[in-house]
Amino acid sequence: MEFNGEDDHVHLLIEFPPSVQLSRLVNSLKGVSSRILRQRHPAQLNKYLSEKHFWSRSYYVGTAGGAPLSVIREYVESKRRPA
Repeated sequence: MEFNGEDDHVHLLIEFPPSVQLSRLVNSLKGVSSRILRQRHPAQLNKYLSEKHFWSRSYYVGTAGGAPLSVIREYVESKRRPA
């Protein structure tokens, strides 16, 4: 639904069915995005990546405690896009 972030991390606002296991969703997002970025921008990534891993194995997930979606979207939009 929304994407933004900093130089060393990203913010994603996503909606997914409750039947989907969160760890599998994150692993899928990381795997697919890494593969696409490596295919589309190999020269740019190779000079910045010293290891074969694009993403770290860790991730953080937070909940909004019932805050309106509009407030969460504003927060994500307020973060600058990664360089």
